[in-house]
Amino acid sequence: MQNLWFKICAFLVIISALFAKPACAQADKTPLATADSLFLAQHYTEALAAYEQILNGQQLYSPRMLLKMAYIKEGQHDYTGAMYYLHLFYTKEPSRSVLRKMEELAQAHRLQGYEYNDLQFFKTQLSKHYMRILELMLLAAVVTATVMFFSWRKGHKFTSTFKIGFTLYLLFIFYYINFLDLDDAGIIRSNQVAIMSAPSAGSSWLATATEGHKVPIRGEQDIWYEIEWRGEKAYIRKNNVLELP
Repeated sequence: MQNLWFKICAFLVIISALFAKPACAQADKTPLATADSLFLAQHYTEALAAYEQILNGQQLYSPRMLLKMAYIKEGQHDYTGAMYYLHLFYTKEPSRSVLRKMEELAQAHRLQGYEYNDLQFFKTQLSKHYMRILELMLLAAVVTATVMFFSWRKGHKFTSTFKIGFTLYLLFIFYYINFLDLDDAGIIRSNQVAIMSAPSAGSSWLATATEGHKVPIRGEQDIWYEIEWRGEKAYIRKNNVLELP
């Protein structure tokens, strides 16, 4: 029995090492300090350029930095950019105050797609912890399978109820990975954008959209996104949409 538990513990250590995320080195604080100094001095254009260089170059950012970037974009009347950085902040720090801010901006500038409810708030929370939940579920499945294997070798028989339950659990993990809908969306980034009825320039025109509107992304085909526009299936060119993470 001690040998069995030793094997299980050793296996768990290996699995934990495989799933463990490498510790991210902290971003160089000198560029961030420089950008913050520019922001405090109200040199907003230069500050935004410095923040964007940090974001695009190092792929690291703090929630406070994102709020500053959104503030600058709003001051420049770039509401697409403002909404994008607010959304980035929201995915890391979900809060109803940020939702209210996005709704206020949308209402003030007649932008569609920013109406939120409790279900969407729940999906955001789930999206934030998606990978951690998946890791825990996979770890539980591996541990259970390992214990089952060693028990089976010792001649243990499993009940039909247990087998069905474990199979359903594995199917749920498969669904979680492949089919869980977390509402992919994007923001229209250009003015006078054509919304089409099919993924073709020769298809029927449905509407002309301006920048800043948020649209659900249902799929993609070549250079087109399939979206939902005013309750109907429609298509828009990918280069006209800033996809939200």
